[in-house]
Amino acid sequence: MRSLRALLLLAPFTLAAQQPDTSRAGRYDAGKMWTFEYAPDRYFSETYGFRADSAWFTRARLAALRLPGCSAAFVSSSGLVVTNHHCARAGISAVARPGEPLLDSGFVARSIDQERRLPNAFADQLLAVQDVTDEILPQVDRAASDTARARIRRAAGGAAATRLKAEFARPGDSIWVQIVALYNGGRYSGYVFRRFTDVRLVAAPELQLGFFGGDPDNFTYPRYALDFAVLRIYGADGTPYQTPHWYAWGAAGVRPGDAVFVIGNPGSTSRLKAMSQLEYERAVSVPAQVGFLSSRLGAMRAFYEAHRATGDSIDLRNRMFGVSNSLKSSQGRYGALLDAAIMARRRDAERALAESLGARRELRDRYGKLLERMADLQRRKATFAAPYRAFAFFPSGSAGSALARRAVTAAQIAGASHDSAAVFSRRAAAIGDVPRELEHRFLALELADVVRAYGPGHAIARAALMGQATPEAAAQQLLGTSALADSARADIALSAGLPTTDPALVLMAALLPAMQAFERDFGALGVEERELASELGRARFAVYGRLVPPDGTFSPRIADGVVQGYAYNGTEAPPFTTFYGMYDRFRAYGPGTAWDLPYRWRTPPAGLDLGTPLDFVSTADTYGGNSGSPAVTKDLRLVGLNFDRNIDALVRDYIYLPERGRNVMVDVRAIQAWLQHVYGAERVVRELVTGRPPE
Repeated sequence: MRSLRALLLLAPFTLAAQQPDTSRAGRYDAGKMWTFEYAPDRYFSETYGFRADSAWFTRARLAALRLPGCSAAFVSSSGLVVTNHHCARAGISAVARPGEPLLDSGFVARSIDQERRLPNAFADQLLAVQDVTDEILPQVDRAASDTARARIRRAAGGAAATRLKAEFARPGDSIWVQIVALYNGGRYSGYVFRRFTDVRLVAAPELQLGFFGGDPDNFTYPRYALDFAVLRIYGADGTPYQTPHWYAWGAAGVRPGDAVFVIGNPGSTSRLKAMSQLEYERAVSVPAQVGFLSSRLGAMRAFYEAHRATGDSIDLRNRMFGVSNSLKSSQGRYGALLDAAIMARRRDAERALAESLGARRELRDRYGKLLERMADLQRRKATFAAPYRAFAFFPSGSAGSALARRAVTAAQIAGASHDSAAVFSRRAAAIGDVPRELEHRFLALELADVVRAYGPGHAIARAALMGQATPEAAAQQLLGTSALADSARADIALSAGLPTTDPALVLMAALLPAMQAFERDFGALGVEERELASELGRARFAVYGRLVPPDGTFSPRIADGVVQGYAYNGTEAPPFTTFYGMYDRFRAYGPGTAWDLPYRWRTPPAGLDLGTPLDFVSTADTYGGNSGSPAVTKDLRLVGLNFDRNIDALVRDYIYLPERGRNVMVDVRAIQAWLQHVYGAERVVRELVTGRPPE
């Protein structure tokens, strides 16, 4: 039975969850991104009817891997690994030989010697986790200022990492230790990883299958994407890595109502932030992000439609997808902040925390004023709204003006030391060109942001307009008169010494002081905010302990859920889709669209059962970083790979609502069907199914 203390800790959430009032906080509003060091063993066992003991969590952890920005899983004793196609896409392009369009044609290594090493690829396996809170926070508590606390925290974390590396290092192993701040710095864990640096490509479908539906289908469901790739980990001796830890292949799949556990590395979320922080984000930062991304994407799309060939040559499609992905995510966050019911639930959770802190003198004395102090800090941050809107995204790298980036860098050269000036000069020279028409659009937008933020009558806005009537005209003038307008002229001018009369430097002389003051003063508030958030994290853990999981931190987590459809557009979204649906999309939209099919697929391949489940959804709590995450059953059989969320799950930055949100996974039955019936990859299929390579 649960202890009385545990029941009391759960009370604010459990009682609220029993109320039909949607303004009350729910038990799992903070989500189910459980950490392995605070494993939900009793909850899993009681909820899903199996023995989720330490041995089960160890097996689940050691078979999972972390890739840069993604997740993956061992699926055989000889280092075979599966992940998403989009997690391996850059590597697939990198190993293509001249005249070999691997992204478009797909790839299967027919023998082990045909497996191709991916340049600069690595994968991390979590060997161990230790709570190192007591090695860090007592030292931090003795610091006299926020700046000193930040410095001591870094030093104490470094010392803990050094200790752990010495403790776990073994001959021949590449051990890497990461100190992870949980509960916004209220707790600290030391994660000990084994890093593999020899990763090879075994199989991957065509891009049009892995990315079927393209940007229009991103963050939607039903989906019909075959988003997977098969890799292999090799050891230091150049042979396949032998591991006792791997997930068995779940060829039988899952059914509606089955439990699944998704293991991966969800990115940063904001579920434990104070209400005052959310109100600031609603008023200032998130709408600014939405406006920036929306305007830049609009400029890119307009240019691409007018210059498709040029757009292809600079890989504009991929950049557009990245911006569109970020925009949809930011719009989902903004929608959550504008949702009265969601904000009411967050406010109710904060009320419950405040009441719990106030009920215990030792907590009240230490933490009782934290929420008020955080609210005061947000009011001070709001006074920087104008410079935030003007300079938070200025200059932009992937979706901004090259001239603006060169101008900022060139302006920094003047006040830098000799060595720093050389670094800035090399940095400016490395900035490539943007096509002239798109460059003009980007530059005009960046100047317009400044004018809009301060108002046209402000001195900084007038400086941005440079005597012109509109930002478009000012941008045109700059591009026509500045030596920084293109890379060739910029390189010559910077080498010779750019005169201060260059129009771009004149502009920066007016803007840079305001930018630097904003970065300095707003940055100082950020340091203060992080320290307050850390104290709030400690307060929350003191009240609820591990019953409330920490926010996502790009560190290994395990999330539980059930396979389940949901109400959708006046009907029901099915728990599974099939190849039939993929062909329906293709026939409805046709060649040249996001739902096009590779030529060999346009007639269904012989032997392929079109009723095979292709993608499926569950209520598991996933986020960015969970791409490639293995979805496993209670007996740790792999049944899917997470690759997306539906539109209703975009509120998950702030709250977990399983009645609305779903994570989207590619079904292993579809992966096996592609390998077996389309590409004849029997070698790979046998290893997946048996867990061992063919003799």
